[in-house]
Amino acid sequence: MIRRIGKNLTVLSGAVPVESIELERDGCTVLRGAFGLDEVASIAAEIDTAFAQCAPERARPDNAEFRYEMLNRSAACQRAVGSAAILAVIEPLLGNDCHVIANTAWRNPPSFAGGKWHCDAGPHVPRAEAVPWPDAIPYPVFAIGAHIMLRDCRAGDGPTAVVPGSHRSGRLAPFDRADDVDLTYDGRPPRVLEVDAGDVALFVSDAWHRGLPAGNDGRGRFFLQAHYGRRDIAQRIRTTDVVNHLSPEAIERIESDRERALLGLHRAMFYDA
Repeated sequence: MIRRIGKNLTVLSGAVPVESIELERDGCTVLRGAFGLDEVASIAAEIDTAFAQCAPERARPDNAEFRYEMLNRSAACQRAVGSAAILAVIEPLLGNDCHVIANTAWRNPPSFAGGKWHCDAGPHVPRAEAVPWPDAIPYPVFAIGAHIMLRDCRAGDGPTAVVPGSHRSGRLAPFDRADDVDLTYDGRPPRVLEVDAGDVALFVSDAWHRGLPAGNDGRGRFFLQAHYGRRDIAQRIRTTDVVNHLSPEAIERIESDRERALLGLHRAMFYDA
């Protein structure tokens, strides 16, 4: 656990929420009843409005299922990502000056096919398979994903599954088992995060996770996703071709793709794509 002192980080001492401990140890946790049903209804209504008024963005096969930068499009979403219940759990891991790095609304259909095992970012401390993480040192957490649930999500609806402890592996999920629903790490099977509307599912960005395929009677998934990162990690709410620190003259002088990235004009990746 950490906290910020001035421009530096130090170890946080004292009591922290049990969910913070679980998130650090297992890579995932669930906050039950973090939002009331009236808050859920308000967030859902404003997201529905954004879907109706804003065209799908950025080329992806499933781009009709999500809308980006929701905190810019909805006051209810902006309030939601600042939930005291969420911050109380993530600040001991990311620092008391952590910030939102991405904020996307998802409406997956009843035919949701699920995804492959993946990490959202990292692993932030990559290692070979034969190099275990020392138990005496808590694995550092750099980014955390939050699914603020706007509809109940049961096994048949395509819930998110996380392989506990995999955030400590220092590796990506094995590519030859990307679709294997029985994937394990260190002998631990996936935890399926079945949740109710108003719950918040949290997972460390390094953890192996995926959306499971919906069943024949699935209702699909509806949630507001927020990613939180340490202050040192850049926000990706908007892509760098839209928001950057360069003057028009500096941009005009760029002569190569490597120079573009070096100066901060990065190709869109997970959080902003």
